[in-house]
Amino acid sequence: MSTLTNTKFTLYQYLLVGILTLVLFTIVLDFMVVSALSAVLLPKLEITTKQFGLLVSAYLISAGISAFLFSGYTDKFDRKKLLLFFYSGFLLGVVICANASSYQLLIVARIITGTFGGLVGSICFAIVADLFDPNQRGRAMGIIQMASAGSQILGLPFALYLATEFDWHLAFWLIAAIGMIAVFLVFLKINPVNLHLQVSRMGNPLRHSVKIISNRKYLIVFLNNTLLVTGDIILMTFSSAFCTNNLEVSLENLPLLYVIAGIATFVFAPIIGRLTDRYGKLNVFVAGTVISMLVVAVFTNLGVSPLWTIIIIHTFIFLGINARSISSSAIGTVIPEIEDRGAFMAVDASIQQAVGGLAAVAAGLIVFQSEDGMIHNFPRLGWIVISIMICTIGVMYAIDRIVKRRNISSE
Repeated sequence: MSTLTNTKFTLYQYLLVGILTLVLFTIVLDFMVVSALSAVLLPKLEITTKQFGLLVSAYLISAGISAFLFSGYTDKFDRKKLLLFFYSGFLLGVVICANASSYQLLIVARIITGTFGGLVGSICFAIVADLFDPNQRGRAMGIIQMASAGSQILGLPFALYLATEFDWHLAFWLIAAIGMIAVFLVFLKINPVNLHLQVSRMGNPLRHSVKIISNRKYLIVFLNNTLLVTGDIILMTFSSAFCTNNLEVSLENLPLLYVIAGIATFVFAPIIGRLTDRYGKLNVFVAGTVISMLVVAVFTNLGVSPLWTIIIIHTFIFLGINARSISSSAIGTVIPEIEDRGAFMAVDASIQQAVGGLAAVAAGLIVFQSEDGMIHNFPRLGWIVISIMICTIGVMYAIDRIVKRRNISSE
């Protein structure tokens, strides 16, 4: 085991990971709000499941295209400056969402939001890869994963409350307000992140991107992350509509599902990060995948049940997703060379988001809503997700072998 395992974070590293967590909090909240609002937007905008799938995919596909187009440039600039530029554009898109008066305008707003927001996550992860040692990254990713937990505990329930009790536009105003705080913290507190500029690399951005997508080691990481996001989006796009219509969870109780899952994630994400560093990323990934498969099989075939039963099952879904995400992110950051990290993260994000957008469209085509509001074919989605999860175990095993052959610790 590497001697770096017990390396403590510096005060600046704690501050840095805290700010990045807040930034990603708004990114995650923005995406989760749209998916969670399926129960509200389907009747409010008078749209079908196919149209809602397109609404979700508008962000993802535009984010994927943007991330790919800019991938060759992400290692040519200070990562702090890139983060400020793309995050500011994301917030502009959120404000446009908050003012959207129709389905068509909301689609346009989501495209703008995705065009800029699609690169924010990859820039944040590149910063982590630059400033944290390999055996610190599990803990760093565990803390950053608390962005998801925070959005579920605080942001999403409050956003859903504003949407259901007042107006769905207020959910986006909430994200914009928090984002303004985050952008000022990035500007004031994060130092320049430019160590990668000292490493020689290809001067032509297009050639740099081609280098990334033609690297076999990188491609297998892209495949794994694509499978991860595909399964998650297929499952979660209509989960809130499934809960309210099929499982008879009231709109008033819907935020509670996310609150409890968020609290559990908030508590266990740092623990999962430490377990990842201590027992190995592959082991934690496999354990999280097995748990996820079992719970997804139960959830997607569930009928009307007591609220506490639905809460427990829903919570374990999120815990499994987080275990898979933390461990795969930690090992994935070990693969790219320092001069490729920004482009690697950008290409990775572009592929994930583009395929995720197609997954949302596919989910909208597979399920349909009848006149009584019931969501049909949800069990079929579950079996598709489980099949994808099985594939990720094999791909993750191959990634682990690559890391070990490079003599870089994945434990």
